[in-house]
Amino acid sequence: MVQRVYERAKQSRLLTDVVVATDDERIESAVKKFGGTAVMTPSTIQSGSDRVALAARGLDADIIVNVQGDEPLIDPAMIDQTVQLLIDDASAVVGTAVKKITSLDDLLTPNIVKVVVDKNNYALYFTRSLVPFVRDSAEVTDWLKRAMFFKHFGIYVYRGSFLQHYASLEPTPLEQAEKLEQLRILEHGFRVKVTITEFDSIPVDTQEDLNRVRAKVKNQLVK
Repeated sequence: MVQRVYERAKQSRLLTDVVVATDDERIESAVKKFGGTAVMTPSTIQSGSDRVALAARGLDADIIVNVQGDEPLIDPAMIDQTVQLLIDDASAVVGTAVKKITSLDDLLTPNIVKVVVDKNNYALYFTRSLVPFVRDSAEVTDWLKRAMFFKHFGIYVYRGSFLQHYASLEPTPLEQAEKLEQLRILEHGFRVKVTITEFDSIPVDTQEDLNRVRAKVKNQLVK
């Protein structure tokens, strides 16, 4: 899985280098075996972005991209689309990608993170819960017809300086409750810019997710 994420990230037009940040020697060994670059980090690190911040410390890079290792179907074009957010908007310090939810299964599972977006494409909140709540519709099966729902993908694009600042911030109550590292950004008063993408991906959080990914790869639905 890590190799596939690595290879898809390498296909990005806008990334100049790809490094795997890990705390597991087995992953480091596997990455080196397929010819990739890995950096060992402490196992005590609390989130993926904290790990990336440590791995990126000292690098001369204006933009750092955190592509989570459980996104084997992530499209290189989605990576570029998210990086473009920070290229186009000098005021944005963090960017991420979301997609409209069209599946009731995606809407209801806590493994798919939902995000509420404002009119300027900034995230208002990320949650594993079902939001927004459609008050005047008793049946959840009707909610997709009554409101717009977005799912979040495991990609964060940071200004290099802000990533180091993020790592210096104390973990926050909502971050710890939902186990969502991006909430630290919002709770400390910063904003996350969002690109609404047409690309899709399946984060692998369960055996069922893994089975779905394997089926797509086997059927050559994803190149």
